[in-house]
Amino acid sequence: MGFLGYIRQRMGARVPLRLYNTLTKHDDVFQLPAGVGSVRMYHCGPTVYDTSHIGNLRSYVFADLLRRTLIYNGFEVKQVINITDFGHLSSDADSGNDKMSKALKREKLPLTLENMRALAERYTAQFIHDLEQLGIDTSTIKFPRASDYIPAEIAMVQALEEKGYTYAGTEGVYFDTSRYPKYGQLGNIDTQGLREGARVAASEEKRRPTDFLLWKSDKKIGWDSPWGKGFPGWHIECSAMINATLGKQIDIHTGGVDLMPTHHNNEIAQSETATGKAPLSRFWMHHAFLNLNKEKISKSLGNVINLHRLIEKGFHPLSYRYYLLGAHYRTAIDFSWEALGAAQTAFGKLIALRLSSGESVGTVPAEWKKLFLARINDDLDTPGSLAVLWEMLKDKHVEPRDKLAGLLDFDNVLGLHLAEPDTNAKSLARAELRDDDIPPSVRDLIRERATAREQKDWELADSLRQRINDSGYHIDDAEDETRVSAIPLRQN
Repeated sequence: MGFLGYIRQRMGARVPLRLYNTLTKHDDVFQLPAGVGSVRMYHCGPTVYDTSHIGNLRSYVFADLLRRTLIYNGFEVKQVINITDFGHLSSDADSGNDKMSKALKREKLPLTLENMRALAERYTAQFIHDLEQLGIDTSTIKFPRASDYIPAEIAMVQALEEKGYTYAGTEGVYFDTSRYPKYGQLGNIDTQGLREGARVAASEEKRRPTDFLLWKSDKKIGWDSPWGKGFPGWHIECSAMINATLGKQIDIHTGGVDLMPTHHNNEIAQSETATGKAPLSRFWMHHAFLNLNKEKISKSLGNVINLHRLIEKGFHPLSYRYYLLGAHYRTAIDFSWEALGAAQTAFGKLIALRLSSGESVGTVPAEWKKLFLARINDDLDTPGSLAVLWEMLKDKHVEPRDKLAGLLDFDNVLGLHLAEPDTNAKSLARAELRDDDIPPSVRDLIRERATAREQKDWELADSLRQRINDSGYHIDDAEDETRVSAIPLRQN
Protein backbone atom coordinates (compact mmCIF):
# COMPACT_ATOMS: atom_id res chain seq x y z
CA MET A 1 0.00 0.00 0.00
CA GLY A 2 2.84 2.40 0.78
CA PHE A 3 3.13 5.35 3.12
CA LEU A 4 0.62 7.66 1.45
CA GLY A 5 -1.86 4.87 0.82
CA TYR A 6 -1.80 3.98 4.50
CA ILE A 7 -2.49 7.60 5.48
CA ARG A 8 -5.32 7.96 2.96
CA GLN A 9 -6.94 4.79 4.26
CA ARG A 10 -6.95 6.17 7.81
CA MET A 11 -8.00 9.71 6.95
CA GLY A 12 -11.71 9.45 6.29
CA ALA A 13 -13.78 12.58 5.82
CA ARG A 14 -12.81 14.22 9.10
CA VAL A 15 -9.48 14.33 10.87
CA PRO A 16 -10.03 14.70 14.63
CA LEU A 17 -7.17 15.69 16.89
CA ARG A 18 -6.19 12.69 18.99
CA LEU A 19 -3.67 12.99 21.82
CA TYR A 20 -2.17 10.31 24.03
CA ASN A 21 -3.50 10.90 27.52
CA THR A 22 -1.29 9.50 30.30
CA LEU A 23 -4.33 9.61 32.60
CA THR A 24 -6.45 7.28 30.45
CA LYS A 25 -3.47 5.47 28.89
CA HIS A 26 -4.72 5.74 25.31
CA ASP A 27 -5.33 8.23 22.51
CA ASP A 28 -8.34 10.45 23.21
CA VAL A 29 -10.09 12.86 20.86
CA PHE A 30 -9.39 16.38 22.08
CA GLN A 31 -12.44 18.61 22.40
CA LEU A 32 -13.26 21.53 24.68
CA PRO A 33 -16.00 21.14 27.30
CA ALA A 34 -19.20 23.07 26.68
CA GLY A 35 -18.87 26.68 27.70
CA VAL A 36 -15.07 26.73 27.63
CA GLY A 37 -13.72 29.17 25.02
CA SER A 38 -9.97 28.52 25.11
CA VAL A 39 -7.65 25.61 25.75
CA ARG A 40 -6.13 26.06 29.21
CA MET A 41 -2.64 24.59 29.03
CA TYR A 42 0.09 24.43 31.69
CA HIS A 43 3.69 23.27 31.35
CA CYS A 44 6.08 22.57 34.21
CA GLY A 45 8.85 25.14 33.81
CA PRO A 46 12.47 25.31 34.96
CA THR A 47 14.07 26.00 38.30
CA VAL A 48 16.17 28.92 37.10
CA TYR A 49 19.45 28.39 38.93
CA ASP A 50 21.52 27.88 35.77
CA THR A 51 21.28 27.88 31.98
CA SER A 52 18.80 25.36 30.58
CA HIS A 53 20.31 22.47 28.62
CA ILE A 54 19.00 21.02 25.37
CA GLY A 55 17.28 18.19 27.23
CA ASN A 56 15.26 20.74 29.21
CA LEU A 57 14.44 22.62 26.03
CA ARG A 58 12.82 19.57 24.44
CA SER A 59 9.92 20.15 26.86
CA TYR A 60 9.16 23.57 25.44
CA VAL A 61 9.59 22.70 21.76
CA PHE A 62 7.04 19.95 22.46
CA ALA A 63 4.76 22.44 24.24
CA ASP A 64 5.05 24.89 21.33
CA LEU A 65 4.30 22.14 18.81
CA LEU A 66 1.19 21.26 20.82
CA ARG A 67 0.08 24.90 20.93
CA ARG A 68 0.61 25.32 17.19
CA THR A 69 -1.32 22.11 16.45
CA LEU A 70 -4.23 23.24 18.59
CA ILE A 71 -4.33 26.59 16.79
CA TYR A 72 -4.05 24.81 13.40
CA ASN A 73 -7.19 22.91 14.42
CA GLY A 74 -9.06 26.13 15.19
CA PHE A 75 -8.65 26.32 18.98
CA GLU A 76 -7.66 29.37 20.98
CA VAL A 77 -4.99 28.69 23.57
CA LYS A 78 -4.04 30.11 26.97
CA GLN A 79 -0.55 28.88 27.80
CA VAL A 80 1.40 29.06 31.06
CA ILE A 81 5.00 27.99 31.81
CA ASN A 82 5.91 28.48 35.46
CA ILE A 83 9.25 29.76 36.70
CA THR A 84 10.53 28.29 39.99
CA ASP A 85 12.70 31.08 41.38
CA PHE A 86 13.23 29.63 44.85
CA GLY A 87 13.20 26.13 46.23
CA HIS A 88 14.28 23.54 48.72
CA LEU A 89 15.48 20.88 46.31
CA SER A 90 18.74 19.00 46.63
CA SER A 91 18.86 16.68 43.65
CA ASP A 92 15.10 16.08 43.44
CA ALA A 93 14.27 15.45 47.08
CA ASP A 94 12.27 17.24 49.76
CA SER A 95 15.27 18.07 51.92
CA GLY A 96 18.82 19.35 51.81
CA ASN A 97 20.38 22.51 50.37
CA ASP A 98 18.20 23.96 47.65
CA LYS A 99 19.40 24.60 44.11
CA MET A 100 18.85 28.34 44.23
CA SER A 101 20.89 28.64 47.46
CA LYS A 102 23.67 26.54 45.94
CA ALA A 103 23.61 28.83 42.89
CA LEU A 104 24.06 31.91 45.09
CA LYS A 105 27.05 30.24 46.73
CA ARG A 106 28.46 29.42 43.29
CA GLU A 107 28.06 33.08 42.29
CA LYS A 108 29.60 34.22 45.61
CA LEU A 109 26.46 36.17 46.56
CA PRO A 110 24.96 36.51 50.05
CA LEU A 111 22.01 34.23 50.81
CA THR A 112 19.06 36.63 50.64
CA LEU A 113 15.68 36.50 48.96
CA GLU A 114 16.59 39.62 46.98
CA ASN A 115 19.74 37.99 45.57
CA MET A 116 17.84 34.80 44.88
CA ARG A 117 15.24 36.70 42.87
CA ALA A 118 17.88 38.68 40.95
CA LEU A 119 19.79 35.54 40.06
CA ALA A 120 16.59 33.83 39.00
CA GLU A 121 15.64 36.75 36.75
CA ARG A 122 19.00 36.56 35.00
CA TYR A 123 18.55 32.89 34.16
CA THR A 124 14.86 33.41 33.34
CA ALA A 125 15.88 35.96 30.71
CA GLN A 126 18.36 33.43 29.28
CA PHE A 127 15.67 30.74 29.27
CA ILE A 128 13.18 32.92 27.43
CA HIS A 129 15.88 33.96 24.94
CA ASP A 130 16.61 30.27 24.25
CA LEU A 131 12.91 29.66 23.62
CA GLU A 132 12.78 32.53 21.14
CA GLN A 133 15.82 31.19 19.29
CA LEU A 134 13.96 27.89 18.95
CA GLY A 135 11.10 29.62 17.15
CA ILE A 136 8.75 29.96 20.13
CA ASP A 137 6.65 33.12 20.37
CA THR A 138 7.05 33.92 24.06
CA SER A 139 4.72 36.94 23.81
CA THR A 140 1.78 34.53 23.81
CA ILE A 141 2.88 32.73 27.02
CA LYS A 142 2.51 33.66 30.69
CA PHE A 143 5.62 33.00 32.82
CA PRO A 144 4.46 33.31 36.45
CA ARG A 145 7.22 33.40 39.07
CA ALA A 146 6.60 31.18 42.07
CA SER A 147 7.79 33.93 44.45
CA ASP A 148 4.95 36.18 43.23
CA TYR A 149 2.34 33.68 44.46
CA ILE A 150 3.41 33.14 48.08
CA PRO A 151 -0.01 34.22 49.51
CA ALA A 152 -1.83 31.86 47.11
CA GLU A 153 0.53 29.00 48.02
CA ILE A 154 0.03 29.59 51.75
CA ALA A 155 -3.75 29.78 51.26
CA MET A 156 -3.78 26.41 49.48
CA VAL A 157 -1.81 24.77 52.30
CA GLN A 158 -4.25 26.29 54.80
CA ALA A 159 -7.21 24.90 52.83
CA LEU A 160 -5.66 21.43 52.96
CA GLU A 161 -4.97 21.82 56.68
CA GLU A 162 -8.56 22.84 57.38
CA LYS A 163 -9.81 19.75 55.56
CA GLY A 164 -7.59 17.46 57.63
CA TYR A 165 -5.15 16.40 54.91
CA THR A 166 -1.94 17.57 56.59
CA TYR A 167 0.29 16.82 59.55
CA ALA A 168 3.24 18.70 60.99
CA GLY A 169 6.83 17.61 61.45
CA THR A 170 10.13 19.26 62.29
CA GLU A 171 10.86 19.67 58.55
CA GLY A 172 7.53 21.35 57.84
CA VAL A 173 3.95 20.50 56.90
CA TYR A 174 3.22 17.27 55.02
CA PHE A 175 0.37 16.12 52.80
CA ASP A 176 -1.11 12.87 54.11
CA THR A 177 -1.48 10.70 50.99
CA SER A 178 -3.38 8.01 52.94
CA ARG A 179 -6.34 10.41 52.90
CA TYR A 180 -6.34 10.45 49.08
CA PRO A 181 -7.18 6.92 47.81
CA LYS A 182 -6.58 7.80 44.14
CA TYR A 183 -2.94 8.71 44.74
CA GLY A 184 -0.73 7.24 42.01
CA GLN A 185 -3.56 6.84 39.49
CA LEU A 186 -1.61 8.87 36.91
CA GLY A 187 0.69 6.36 35.27
CA ASN A 188 -0.52 3.45 37.46
CA ILE A 189 2.14 4.09 40.09
CA ASP A 190 2.69 1.22 42.52
CA THR A 191 2.54 3.23 45.72
CA GLN A 192 3.25 0.16 47.83
CA GLY A 193 6.53 -0.44 46.03
CA LEU A 194 7.50 3.18 45.52
CA ARG A 195 11.06 3.73 46.71
CA GLU A 196 11.95 6.68 48.83
CA GLY A 197 14.17 8.86 46.67
CA ALA A 198 13.39 10.55 43.39
CA ARG A 199 11.39 13.57 44.53
CA VAL A 200 10.46 11.81 47.81
CA ALA A 201 12.91 12.36 50.64
CA ALA A 202 13.67 9.67 53.19
CA SER A 203 12.58 10.95 56.57
CA GLU A 204 11.80 9.28 59.89
CA GLU A 205 8.99 11.73 60.58
CA LYS A 206 7.11 10.99 57.35
CA ARG A 207 4.30 8.53 57.90
CA ARG A 208 4.71 6.94 54.47
CA PRO A 209 7.13 7.39 51.54
CA THR A 210 4.52 9.01 49.29
CA ASP A 211 3.76 11.86 51.73
CA PHE A 212 5.32 15.14 50.64
CA LEU A 213 6.09 18.59 52.00
CA LEU A 214 3.58 21.38 51.49
CA TRP A 215 5.65 23.87 53.49
CA LYS A 216 9.38 23.53 54.12
CA SER A 217 10.59 25.10 57.39
CA ASP A 218 13.75 27.20 57.20
CA LYS A 219 14.96 29.41 60.05
CA LYS A 220 17.57 31.24 57.93
CA ILE A 221 15.68 32.38 54.85
CA GLY A 222 12.12 32.33 53.51
CA TRP A 223 8.72 33.84 54.09
CA ASP A 224 6.64 34.10 57.26
CA SER A 225 3.68 31.76 57.46
CA PRO A 226 1.31 30.17 60.02
CA TRP A 227 3.92 27.38 60.30
CA GLY A 228 6.94 29.65 60.74
CA LYS A 229 9.52 30.97 58.29
CA GLY A 230 10.21 28.88 55.22
CA PHE A 231 9.27 28.07 51.65
CA PRO A 232 6.20 26.64 49.94
CA GLY A 233 6.72 23.06 48.83
CA TRP A 234 7.81 22.63 45.23
CA HIS A 235 4.63 20.78 44.29
CA ILE A 236 2.28 23.34 45.85
CA GLU A 237 3.82 26.05 43.65
CA CYS A 238 2.43 24.52 40.48
CA SER A 239 -1.02 23.87 41.95
CA ALA A 240 -1.33 27.44 43.25
CA MET A 241 -0.12 29.00 40.00
CA ILE A 242 -2.45 26.85 37.88
CA ASN A 243 -5.36 27.91 40.08
CA ALA A 244 -4.37 31.59 39.92
CA THR A 245 -3.61 31.83 36.20
CA LEU A 246 -5.91 29.27 34.53
CA GLY A 247 -8.52 28.20 37.09
CA LYS A 248 -9.36 25.20 39.24
CA GLN A 249 -9.48 22.86 36.24
CA ILE A 250 -7.47 22.90 33.01
CA ASP A 251 -7.48 21.04 29.73
CA ILE A 252 -3.85 19.96 29.20
CA HIS A 253 -0.90 19.60 31.55
CA THR A 254 2.51 18.60 30.16
CA GLY A 255 5.99 17.73 31.39
CA GLY A 256 8.76 15.18 31.11
CA VAL A 257 8.17 11.52 31.95
CA ASP A 258 10.28 11.98 35.07
CA LEU A 259 7.67 14.37 36.53
CA MET A 260 4.75 12.00 36.13
CA PRO A 261 5.27 9.47 38.98
CA THR A 262 5.60 11.89 41.90
CA HIS A 263 5.39 15.59 41.06
CA HIS A 264 2.29 15.34 38.88
CA ASN A 265 0.56 12.85 41.18
CA ASN A 266 1.27 15.25 44.05
CA GLU A 267 -0.21 18.12 42.07
CA ILE A 268 -3.35 16.11 41.40
CA ALA A 269 -3.77 15.05 45.03
CA GLN A 270 -3.33 18.48 46.59
CA SER A 271 -5.20 20.43 43.88
CA GLU A 272 -8.27 18.23 43.74
CA THR A 273 -8.41 18.05 47.54
CA ALA A 274 -7.98 21.81 48.07
CA THR A 275 -10.42 22.96 45.36
CA GLY A 276 -12.90 20.09 45.45
CA LYS A 277 -12.75 19.96 41.65
CA ALA A 278 -11.68 16.91 39.64
CA PRO A 279 -9.93 16.25 37.41
CA LEU A 280 -7.24 18.89 37.78
CA SER A 281 -6.42 18.37 34.09
CA ARG A 282 -8.42 16.44 31.49
CA PHE A 283 -5.29 15.55 29.51
CA TRP A 284 -1.82 14.74 30.83
CA MET A 285 0.93 14.56 28.22
CA HIS A 286 4.54 13.53 28.85
CA HIS A 287 7.55 13.64 26.56
CA ALA A 288 10.50 11.25 26.63
CA PHE A 289 14.10 12.10 27.53
CA LEU A 290 16.88 13.39 25.34
CA ASN A 291 19.82 11.11 26.12
CA LEU A 292 23.56 11.31 25.63
CA ASN A 293 25.37 7.99 25.41
CA LYS A 294 22.18 6.26 26.60
CA GLU A 295 21.95 8.48 29.73
CA LYS A 296 19.46 11.27 30.35
CA ILE A 297 21.01 14.71 29.79
CA SER A 298 20.91 16.42 33.18
CA LYS A 299 22.91 18.81 35.30
CA SER A 300 23.17 16.24 38.09
CA LEU A 301 24.94 13.81 35.74
CA GLY A 302 27.26 16.51 34.44
CA ASN A 303 26.61 15.76 30.77
CA VAL A 304 25.02 19.09 29.93
CA ILE A 305 24.94 20.61 26.45
CA ASN A 306 23.25 24.00 26.19
CA LEU A 307 21.90 25.81 23.15
CA HIS A 308 24.79 28.27 23.11
CA ARG A 309 27.22 25.39 22.63
CA LEU A 310 25.26 24.19 19.58
CA ILE A 311 25.44 27.68 18.11
CA GLU A 312 29.18 27.92 18.82
CA LYS A 313 29.67 24.70 16.87
CA GLY A 314 27.92 26.22 13.85
CA PHE A 315 24.40 24.86 14.29
CA HIS A 316 21.34 27.02 13.81
CA PRO A 317 18.91 26.77 16.77
CA LEU A 318 16.09 25.83 14.37
CA SER A 319 18.20 22.92 13.14
CA TYR A 320 17.88 21.57 16.68
CA ARG A 321 14.13 22.12 16.48
CA TYR A 322 14.06 20.18 13.19
CA TYR A 323 16.13 17.47 14.89
CA LEU A 324 13.49 17.12 17.63
CA LEU A 325 10.66 17.06 15.07
CA GLY A 326 12.32 14.05 13.47
CA ALA A 327 11.30 11.88 16.44
CA HIS A 328 7.92 11.42 18.09
CA TYR A 329 7.70 13.30 21.38
CA ARG A 330 7.10 10.06 23.31
CA THR A 331 10.24 8.48 21.84
CA ALA A 332 13.56 8.84 23.65
CA ILE A 333 16.30 10.40 21.51
CA ASP A 334 19.98 9.53 21.85
CA PHE A 335 21.70 12.78 20.91
CA SER A 336 24.58 12.75 18.44
CA TRP A 337 26.36 15.54 16.58
CA GLU A 338 26.09 13.52 13.35
CA ALA A 339 22.29 13.32 13.61
CA LEU A 340 22.10 17.04 14.39
CA GLY A 341 24.25 17.69 11.31
CA ALA A 342 21.83 15.68 9.16
CA ALA A 343 18.93 17.69 10.59
CA GLN A 344 20.74 20.93 9.74
CA THR A 345 21.28 19.73 6.17
CA ALA A 346 17.55 18.99 5.82
CA PHE A 347 16.62 22.32 7.39
CA GLY A 348 19.01 24.08 5.00
CA LYS A 349 17.32 22.40 2.04
CA LEU A 350 13.94 23.72 3.20
CA ILE A 351 15.40 27.22 3.46
CA ALA A 352 16.86 26.82 -0.02
CA LEU A 353 13.47 25.75 -1.33
CA ARG A 354 11.90 28.82 0.21
CA LEU A 355 14.52 31.20 -1.19
CA SER A 356 14.42 29.71 -4.68
CA SER A 357 10.64 29.84 -4.98
CA GLY A 358 10.13 33.59 -5.28
CA GLU A 359 7.30 35.51 -3.68
CA SER A 360 4.37 34.18 -5.69
CA VAL A 361 2.32 32.08 -3.26
CA GLY A 362 -0.40 29.87 -4.69
CA THR A 363 -3.04 27.70 -3.01
CA VAL A 364 -2.30 25.03 -0.43
CA PRO A 365 -2.79 21.65 -2.17
CA ALA A 366 -5.98 20.32 -0.56
CA GLU A 367 -5.09 16.62 -0.60
CA TRP A 368 -1.62 17.25 0.82
CA LYS A 369 -3.10 19.42 3.58
CA LYS A 370 -5.42 16.56 4.55
CA LEU A 371 -2.48 14.17 4.59
CA PHE A 372 -0.46 16.54 6.76
CA LEU A 373 -3.38 17.07 9.12
CA ALA A 374 -3.89 13.32 9.39
CA ARG A 375 -0.33 12.88 10.60
CA ILE A 376 -0.04 15.83 12.97
CA ASN A 377 -3.48 15.08 14.45
CA ASP A 378 -2.38 11.52 15.18
CA ASP A 379 -0.81 12.39 18.54
CA LEU A 380 1.57 14.94 17.01
CA ASP A 381 3.26 12.56 14.58
CA THR A 382 6.02 14.92 13.49
CA PRO A 383 8.13 12.29 11.65
CA GLY A 384 5.07 11.44 9.55
CA SER A 385 4.27 15.13 9.07
CA LEU A 386 7.78 15.83 7.79
CA ALA A 387 7.49 12.85 5.43
CA VAL A 388 4.27 14.30 4.00
CA LEU A 389 5.97 17.66 3.54
CA TRP A 390 8.87 16.18 1.57
CA GLU A 391 6.55 14.01 -0.53
CA MET A 392 4.51 17.09 -1.44
CA LEU A 393 7.68 18.93 -2.51
CA LYS A 394 8.54 16.02 -4.83
CA ASP A 395 5.07 15.86 -6.40
CA LYS A 396 5.46 16.78 -10.09
CA HIS A 397 1.73 17.41 -10.37
CA VAL A 398 1.79 20.32 -7.91
CA GLU A 399 2.74 23.76 -9.21
CA PRO A 400 5.78 25.41 -7.56
CA ARG A 401 3.73 28.32 -6.19
CA ASP A 402 1.25 25.84 -4.64
CA LYS A 403 4.15 23.89 -3.13
CA LEU A 404 5.30 27.13 -1.55
CA ALA A 405 1.80 27.70 -0.16
CA GLY A 406 1.82 24.20 1.32
CA LEU A 407 5.30 24.65 2.74
CA LEU A 408 4.34 27.85 4.52
CA ASP A 409 1.02 26.43 5.72
CA PHE A 410 2.60 23.32 7.23
CA ASP A 411 5.26 25.49 8.84
CA ASN A 412 2.52 27.12 10.94
CA VAL A 413 2.71 23.85 12.88
CA LEU A 414 6.36 22.91 12.46
CA GLY A 415 7.58 26.35 13.56
CA LEU A 416 10.74 26.52 11.41
CA HIS A 417 10.07 30.16 10.44
CA LEU A 418 10.36 29.46 6.72
CA ALA A 419 8.30 32.49 5.71
CA GLU A 420 11.04 34.90 6.80
CA PRO A 421 14.26 33.00 7.53
CA ASP A 422 16.95 34.93 9.36
CA THR A 423 20.39 35.65 7.95
CA ASN A 424 22.01 32.62 9.56
CA ALA A 425 19.28 30.34 8.24
CA LYS A 426 19.73 31.78 4.76
CA SER A 427 23.42 31.01 4.94
CA LEU A 428 22.58 27.32 5.37
CA ALA A 429 20.81 27.40 2.00
CA ARG A 430 24.01 28.62 0.37
CA ALA A 431 25.91 25.53 1.45
CA GLU A 432 27.70 23.82 -1.39
CA LEU A 433 25.77 20.89 -2.87
CA ARG A 434 27.24 17.56 -3.89
CA ASP A 435 26.88 16.46 -7.52
CA ASP A 436 24.35 13.83 -6.43
CA ASP A 437 22.10 16.59 -5.07
CA ILE A 438 21.93 18.36 -8.46
CA PRO A 439 19.71 17.03 -11.30
CA PRO A 440 21.60 15.89 -14.47
CA SER A 441 20.02 18.64 -16.59
CA VAL A 442 21.38 21.32 -14.24
CA ARG A 443 24.80 19.66 -14.10
CA ASP A 444 24.90 19.80 -17.92
CA LEU A 445 24.15 23.54 -17.83
CA ILE A 446 26.91 24.06 -15.24
CA ARG A 447 29.44 22.23 -17.46
CA GLU A 448 28.35 24.23 -20.54
CA ARG A 449 28.77 27.44 -18.60
CA ALA A 450 32.23 26.40 -17.40
CA THR A 451 33.25 25.81 -21.04
CA ALA A 452 31.82 29.21 -22.06
CA ARG A 453 33.81 30.89 -19.29
CA GLU A 454 37.01 29.15 -20.41
CA GLN A 455 36.37 30.44 -23.93
CA LYS A 456 35.58 33.89 -22.48
CA ASP A 457 32.11 33.79 -24.04
CA TRP A 458 30.65 35.90 -21.27
CA GLU A 459 27.31 36.46 -23.00
CA LEU A 460 26.68 32.71 -23.24
CA ALA A 461 27.94 32.21 -19.68
CA ASP A 462 25.49 34.82 -18.39
CA SER A 463 22.67 33.22 -20.36
CA LEU A 464 23.48 29.82 -18.88
CA ARG A 465 23.66 31.31 -15.39
CA GLN A 466 20.14 32.65 -15.87
CA ARG A 467 18.90 29.22 -17.02
CA ILE A 468 20.48 27.66 -13.94
CA ASN A 469 18.82 30.26 -11.73
CA ASP A 470 15.50 29.63 -13.45
CA SER A 471 15.90 25.99 -12.46
CA GLY A 472 16.11 27.10 -8.85
CA TYR A 473 19.86 26.86 -8.28
CA HIS A 474 22.40 29.51 -7.41
CA ILE A 475 26.05 29.47 -8.43
CA ASP A 476 29.02 31.31 -6.95
CA ASP A 477 32.31 31.52 -8.84
CA ALA A 478 35.23 31.09 -6.44
CA GLU A 479 38.89 31.35 -7.47
CA ASP A 480 39.22 27.93 -9.08
CA GLU A 481 35.77 26.40 -8.65
CA THR A 482 32.06 26.99 -9.01
CA ARG A 483 29.86 26.37 -5.97
CA VAL A 484 26.21 25.45 -6.37
CA SER A 485 23.54 26.05 -3.73
CA ALA A 486 19.75 25.76 -3.30
CA ILE A 487 17.30 23.06 -4.29
CA PRO A 488 14.29 24.00 -6.41
CA LEU A 489 10.60 23.51 -5.72
CA ARG A 490 10.10 22.81 -9.41
CA GLN A 491 11.06 19.45 -10.88
CA ASN A 492 13.67 19.12 -13.63
